[in-house]
Amino acid sequence: MNAKTVAALVGIGFLAVGIIGFLPNPVISPTGFFVVHTANNVVHLVSGAVLLAGVHSSLGAEMALKMVGVVYALIAFLDWAIDGPMPLGLVAMNPMDYWLHVALAVVILGAGFLLGDEAMA
Repeated sequence: MNAKTVAALVGIGFLAVGIIGFLPNPVISPTGFFVVHTANNVVHLVSGAVLLAGVHSSLGAEMALKMVGVVYALIAFLDWAIDGPMPLGLVAMNPMDYWLHVALAVVILGAGFLLGDEAMA
């Protein structure tokens, strides 16, 4: 597995979550297991677009993973540092969102730093 594969899979996942967040459902919604609102959905869509752009441009998947990973680490840090359902009024969060953002940051940053854009021989 290489950074391009991870960036493509995670990017598609973010795009799917961003779209699903606009649709009424019990999992990813304003009242769902993972709390989202329009700003969250836009962040997910942009994250997915950046990762896919990294796969298909000179930006590179490694750099795209690092950039998106830093964003999710920052979001997790803000949720931890600023208690409340909407840190800085930017994104809605609950404890499940916090732990998901921590896990995403670790996995995405790990892939960005440990995997190369090209498959190893």
